[in-house]
Parts: sequence; structure tokens; C-alpha cells
Amino acid sequence: MLSHMSGSERSRMGFVLAGGKSSRMGPNTDKAFLDFRGQSLIERALSVAGMVCDRVTIVGDPGRFATYGSSKSVPVVADIFPACGPLAGIHAALTRSTAELNLILAVDMPFVSRELLAFLFAAAEASDAIITVPRTFRGLQPLCAVYRRDFSTAAEQALRAGKYKVDAAFSGISVRVIEENELAAAGFSEQNFFNVNTPQDRLTAEG
Repeated sequence: MLSHMSGSERSRMGFVLAGGKSSRMGPNTDKAFLDFRGQSLIERALSVAGMVCDRVTIVGDPGRFATYGSSKSVPVVADIFPACGPLAGIHAALTRSTAELNLILAVDMPFVSRELLAFLFAAAEASDAIITVPRTFRGLQPLCAVYRRDFSTAAEQALRAGKYKVDAAFSGISVRVIEENELAAAGFSEQNFFNVNTPQDRLTAEG
């Protein structure tokens, strides 16, 4: 099946989820714009996604990211189901995608590398699974994973039912889980999936 895909289906799109409220980071702090080693988290995410994707889009408030749309030609799309968490961001991304394979990447994962994303895409391309997702000892990592457009239907059904947990929407969906030992054999670790959610997380990441 994979060998018969059209050119558009073989293309890769990347979506950086940046719609969170950053509530744990403290008042008046938008973690997307936090400086991390000389670059904002949003810039880092766009850069690494751009290394493996044909096009990259921000999923978030168009007002917050207007500069990217106007001066950097990075599209910005809003959630169709506002205030419903990351699943709504994934749904918004896949609904607007023109590619079969789509990287979903949270804005707050500064240690994600080009090599890791290329590894995920290679696994996705070798499988017919709807979702290709890593799993570490902390559990599934659905915000650093590759999704086929078809998952938008399951995501919408879950959102309409008021079920907002991302991996709960995987029920009944074909999923290729990349286990921790497989990640380790390829040179990746839990550190690659570290999230910057709090000021302490930021200090830990920069340490």
C-alpha cells in the first residue's frame, strides 16, 4: 500500500502544538517564547520539525503567533474545539493537513532532535498503523509522534463526547508503539522527551 502513495501523500507535514495556557510556568509567562540556550522554545520546535518535514504549521492562537504568519510565512491554525487540550490541537492539525504522515510535536520538548524525528518517520513509513508513537517508562509520548490523517475522525468523535485524553482516543485504532528498548537501541532516551512545564523544569533542562 505504501508504495502506491501519490506525491502529496508521501509528503510530510509537521505541526507544533503551542496552544497551552502555560499555567504551571507562572503568571504572564508564555512558555512558547521562553529562551532556551539562546533560542525560544517555539523557534527550536519549528527548526527541528522543519528539518524532517516539507511544511511546518503552528497550532495555537493566531493572535499570539501573528508575527510568524506575517514575517516568517509559518501558517498558524486555531483549534476547532477550543479549550479542549492537546487532543483538540491534534484534531485541528490533521483536519487541515494535506499529507498522509503528520508529525505532532509539543512546543515544550527542547531535547527532541532531528535524528529522533527522522527515526519516527521511518517507523511510520514502514507501517500501515494510523499512529506511530514512542513509549518510555513514563508512558506513551503522543505529543512527539506521527499520525495519519485518518485519526482526525476518531479525535473528533472523542472531543464531541467530551473525552479529551489523547491516548484514550487510541482505542480501536492501529498503533505502532516504539518501545523503550527500541528507542535505546537507536540511541534515544527519556531525556529526549523532557517537558518544560514549570520554572524548575526550565532550570533542570538548562543545567
